[in-house]
Amino acid sequence: MDERTHPTQPDRRHWLARASAAVGWAWSCAGLAPSAQAARSSTTPLLAREWTPGDDPRDWLVSEKLDGVRALWDGHQLRFRSGRLVQAPAEFLARLPAEPLDGELWLGRGRFDELSGVVRRRGADAANWRAVQYHVFELPAGAGSFAQRAQRLQAMAQRQGWPQLQAAPQRRVADALQLQALLDQVVAQGGEGLMLHRADAGCVTGRSEVLRKFKPLQDAEGVVVAHQPGQGQFSGLLGALQVRSDSGRVFDVGTGFSQATRAHPPAVGQRITYTHRGLTSQGLPRFASYLRIAHEL
Repeated sequence: MDERTHPTQPDRRHWLARASAAVGWAWSCAGLAPSAQAARSSTTPLLAREWTPGDDPRDWLVSEKLDGVRALWDGHQLRFRSGRLVQAPAEFLARLPAEPLDGELWLGRGRFDELSGVVRRRGADAANWRAVQYHVFELPAGAGSFAQRAQRLQAMAQRQGWPQLQAAPQRRVADALQLQALLDQVVAQGGEGLMLHRADAGCVTGRSEVLRKFKPLQDAEGVVVAHQPGQGQFSGLLGALQVRSDSGRVFDVGTGFSQATRAHPPAVGQRITYTHRGLTSQGLPRFASYLRIAHEL
């Protein structure tokens, strides 16, 4: 598949299942035998739901939500969430441990576009990858609670002693006020938001209540179904994207575009990420704004 295009939603689910089966990701979280892993090969990595402001965070571990690219290591190969191979340099892959990992490739706050350019290149350039870090936050084949797995990840990263492999720092907060203060601090420093993972959760897959994201704005993904032409100062450029959400709702996204994006917008069929301020009574996003092409590379 061309890296600039994505299948439609029904085809995409089928394709993801085939991609997962092909690589045999060990999303057992309890060391399943190969035959059992094959039976679960169509599962997806753990995906977050939204955090409700004011909820009690005492039973959760909190980390920064990184503006990176999701990457899954099966002990032999590194893949995007879509199942495609990450064309990382051999010396980068050789430093990764033998056990499966889940995390984000990251260059730093506000550098997603630069990172995307590096990791999407078909020919791995070792010089460009020297600043790329792999921040891991899950042991997909690990037993025990998330708190226990997070401790093992910290110990593993310390043993490796390699600056490009980092275990995502996890912390506890006392209450909703402290959580909000932490969010405000991260956002003021240029971060996206926070991730909260239930400390007592076993390893699970798919969209789950045990993992939440907490951001000033909510975000979601959808598929571009049409381009709306611009008018006035945007004459000859993109005016808005017509987008179909994963729930099947169709709406326009008309803000958040750079001049370069308006001149060269995401293609019809591509998945994008957009921000919004909750949903209307009809299930449509309020104040939808374009963020980027979706992270699933």
